[in-house]
Amino acid sequence: MTTPCIICVAITGSLPTKANNPAVPITITEQIESTQEAFEAGASIAHCHVRDDAGKPTSDPARLARLKEGIEKHCPGMIVQLSTGGRSGAGKERGGMLSLAPDMASLSVGSNNFPTRIYENSPDLVDWLAAEMMTHNVKPEIEAFDLSHIVQATRMAADGRLKGPLYVQFVMGVKNAMPADEPIFDFYIETLKRLAPDAQWCAAGIGPAQLTVNEWAISKGGHTRTGLEDNVRLDRDTLAPSNAALVRRAVELCAKYDRPVATWQHARNILGLQKSAA
Repeated sequence: MTTPCIICVAITGSLPTKANNPAVPITITEQIESTQEAFEAGASIAHCHVRDDAGKPTSDPARLARLKEGIEKHCPGMIVQLSTGGRSGAGKERGGMLSLAPDMASLSVGSNNFPTRIYENSPDLVDWLAAEMMTHNVKPEIEAFDLSHIVQATRMAADGRLKGPLYVQFVMGVKNAMPADEPIFDFYIETLKRLAPDAQWCAAGIGPAQLTVNEWAISKGGHTRTGLEDNVRLDRDTLAPSNAALVRRAVELCAKYDRPVATWQHARNILGLQKSAA
């Protein structure tokens, strides 16, 4: 049987603003409404960031708790994945929300260059975040911006710092990091399968790479991420009207490649997240 494709929607991120696209949801209420629309369109994971009153990124656990509560209420069964990314805080502040025990959280296991700065993930911080996820029974989504991140994640699983099976997301298209290159993409898959045969993988393309990477992931049997965090446009000339519109585009690709779209029940089963809907 063909594995259902899990669609993750990255609803707002840390960078896009309403000046980039008026559809970008900023407030908690806007994010919950946008997530519900995306959930109804076919997304089964919500990748979540929050903003402060000025619209700037923050790791404020209280705001993340409100967002988590709203998604769980209005999107019963949807997997809530909170970001521990570096744009929203520094050091252990990035993991302050893990005590909320979301279903999942993002985890970058190494550093790399971003467009204008270093995305720093020191070994000590990575180990602390991984331990906090273990303590609170949070499944990590490994954010692989580089081949070394895939290798490091498999080492951490092998020595017990991460609980398997792994879920690894290939991130391509970030300026100064790994470009969207199909032979590299294929090598990522091959490497992960060799080092961690039981791992699941997904992929995200940033900016213009979003649609291309969506198609590669879906056609090659993996899972995929879309959403206004990664790309505010449908194409060069057209702003995306909503997160749901980007999810529907991924759903269409699933139909093109005869991949069933994972329901939240499918997604929880694939990822070993057995918590039932509230």
